[in-house]
Amino acid sequence: MTHISYDEWKRYVKNELNETDLERYDDHLYTCDQCLELYLEAVNEVETELPVLSNEDEFTNLIMAQVSESKGKIPVTKIPFYQKTLFHYAIAVAMTLLFTMSGVFQSITTYVDAVEGPELKESTPSVTEELVNKTFAWMDHMKNKGAGN
Repeated sequence: MTHISYDEWKRYVKNELNETDLERYDDHLYTCDQCLELYLEAVNEVETELPVLSNEDEFTNLIMAQVSESKGKIPVTKIPFYQKTLFHYAIAVAMTLLFTMSGVFQSITTYVDAVEGPELKESTPSVTEELVNKTFAWMDHMKNKGAGN
């Protein structure tokens, strides 16, 4: 891993780098603890060169005023009614009621009964029945074996 020099971190803190270098340095900070320490040292050194706010309350009030002015300027995108969840639920309810009232669900059940047919109803016994039958057969075998001695 290539480390970034202290002077480069100072340029980064002063925002004197181009966009690609800024992004590369940002990504590097997430993976390198050594460079993170150099970055923090550079921030501490450059901090003395930054302008000091004379009246912090006035600055805060100015920022808050700008925020409240821009609040009305933020474009609000309205979601069309057909993209809302409630619309989708309403369509599902309407289709369910329509299918129920028209008898579609009833015709589906008769179709299933016709497809299922008698040959499927006379299928092999279930696993539980087979297990019980084998158990009884084993017990009968043991009983007969014991009686034969």
